[in-house]
Amino acid sequence: MYAKVHAQGSQSVLAACDRELLGKTLEQEKISFTVYESFYGGEIVGKKELLELLDENENINLVGKKCVAIAIEKGLIKESSIIRIKGIPHAQIFKL
Repeated sequence: MYAKVHAQGSQSVLAACDRELLGKTLEQEKISFTVYESFYGGEIVGKKELLELLDENENINLVGKKCVAIAIEKGLIKESSIIRIKGIPHAQIFKL
């Protein structure tokens, strides 16, 4: 998985995706979603590192079966909160 933290002031956004999705464009009906390397392409991480990053960041953007499954397992999101684009799960988390 790739993970990248974008920090601006006191706010941060974690962007993470499954490795095989980086640089791909998912298209379905009127949706065109690109997994941009500039946004998602950071460090390669394993499950342990992603779990730590999920704890450390308030705003999270996840794309892919592996990334989203880890967030579900951690209890941050429910299956009903996920959208699927061409069968690929995508989730956004905002901690308030």
